[in-house]
Amino acid sequence: MTAVLLALVAAVGYGISDFLGGVASRRATALAFVVASYPLSLVMALAIAPFAGGDVTAKSLVWGAASGLFGGFAVWWFYRALASGPMSVVSPVTALLVAGIPALAGLAAGERPGPLAVVGIVVALVAVVFVSRESQETVGGDDHPIFTLRVAGLTVAGGVAFALTFISLDQVPDGTGLWPLVIQRLAASAVVWGAAVAMRQFSGPPRMLYPHVVAVALLDVVANAAMLFAFQGGMLSLVSVVGALYPAATVLLALVVLGERLGRGQYAGMALALTAVVMITLAT
Repeated sequence: MTAVLLALVAAVGYGISDFLGGVASRRATALAFVVASYPLSLVMALAIAPFAGGDVTAKSLVWGAASGLFGGFAVWWFYRALASGPMSVVSPVTALLVAGIPALAGLAAGERPGPLAVVGIVVALVAVVFVSRESQETVGGDDHPIFTLRVAGLTVAGGVAFALTFISLDQVPDGTGLWPLVIQRLAASAVVWGAAVAMRQFSGPPRMLYPHVVAVALLDVVANAAMLFAFQGGMLSLVSVVGALYPAATVLLALVVLGERLGRGQYAGMALALTAVVMITLAT
């Protein structure tokens, strides 16, 4: 149960981070925002890692770095897909890949959750698709972006990379503390800085967004640390789908804080997400 609760903490952290990043991206590009937030998250992780204890091992650093590299590319490709394609398609497809691929990897590796947990996984997969979809009230119009082959490629690449981020974290051995998180943030920062230089968008966000940068960096550290420890204490197939429910937190904040109207599918998705968490928790 502890692993599921940690994954839920991570999902809330990811969701709030995405919400704050989404609000900030209305005043600055997403890439410009993560160029600032990722290195700050590295500093935060480096500051707390010595107090968390743990041994530094080659295996933990390799898998931590792999997680960061996959995560950095995932963010880059995902935001490029959102910038040129329909969010109503890009977001749910990405969410399904993030939840589904690690779950299948866990099952393929020999994990055998109980019947209730398996049903919870299926419900969670449906939930992330529903809750990630935009309401038709916000996606209509003649100028609505088209889901082209290029956008599809970026979407799939981003979703697979996000999934590999989870799978890599799951490979980090126990007893290594937060040092894998330090190398993860270092690798992710290197990727987004490289992407920013390659795209000639290496500029930080406006000063007014600095509080958002600090908050997102802190949430990234908390969420990734929670997922790291959740994977060490639970099955990949279960922890990953709970962590992938982060869009529910983002949508809920958009509803409460911004007063956005949700579609019936999103409400259904949030109800399914809650149901899935309860089922998986009871099964562990």
